Amino acid sequence: MRDSGLLEPEKMPLQLLFWELKHRSSSGASVVAIDNKIEQAMDLVKSHLMYAVREEVEVLKEQIKELMERNSQLEQENTLLKNLSSPEQLAQFQAQVQTGSPPTGAPPALPPNPGPGPTA
Repeated sequence: MRDSGLLEPEKMPLQLLFWELKHRSSSGASVVAIDNKIEQAMDLVKSHLMYAVREEVEVLKEQIKELMERNSQLEQENTLLKNLSSPEQLAQFQAQVQTGSPPTGAPPALPPNPGPGPTA
């Protein structure tokens, strides 16, 4: 990692720690000061990690919400398609699902809409 000469605020405690390690003697007061700097640096790292984790949790919560909404839409669509399909079409579809074979040819035609009902 190259030193660009610019001090970034979040890196300053670590840079101060390394500077003190290079320039101080191993006297008792220096060891305490170094311990304090290490503790400060660890607290800074912890706070940055906690912030990043909170951000990621919020993103994941939003993704879960969107996926649940999409799942609900697909369930409604599935129910509608089942209601519009004939028993023969449903039986054929179930047979294909159980055997794992892909649908053959064009999808079966849906029966005409019997009258007023749900529309997509």
